Amino acid sequence: MLYLLAVLIGVVAGLRAMTAPAAIAWAAHLGWIDLSASPLAFMGYAWTPWIFTALALVEFVTDQLPTTPSRTVPPQFGARLISGALCGACLGVAGGSLLIGAVAGAIGAAIGTLGGRSARGRLAELFGKDRPAALIEDAVSVIGALVIVMVP
Repeated sequence: MLYLLAVLIGVVAGLRAMTAPAAIAWAAHLGWIDLSASPLAFMGYAWTPWIFTALALVEFVTDQLPTTPSRTVPPQFGARLISGALCGACLGVAGGSLLIGAVAGAIGAAIGTLGGRSARGRLAELFGKDRPAALIEDAVSVIGALVIVMVP
């Protein structure tokens, strides 16, 4: 079950690279997931959730800008894969394998990146503009991340 959640948090990272680690950091900080005996313990430190939350908020704003590059260009795609792997690894620790969690999270991030681009494009066509599609994607990523971190 935790590896499925690792894939799903990776999907969230594919939609919004900083929302997934913000949710994981809050979950670790609040004790919903225990990372204290792992190399990922820093995710539960007092300052970590605040930093990732600030980065997520910045990402919500910059995503709306017309100059923001596509999520599929190498730097953005890579950031999503790394974010998904980190978050998947955090959930994998609880399941007994950081490595399997990281791989599952990266796979989920690739799915979320490509699937999110496609879904957002279709929604933007439907609405005749991108902003409503982007806001829906924001909501899906935040709600999805919250549901995922509340399950373990």
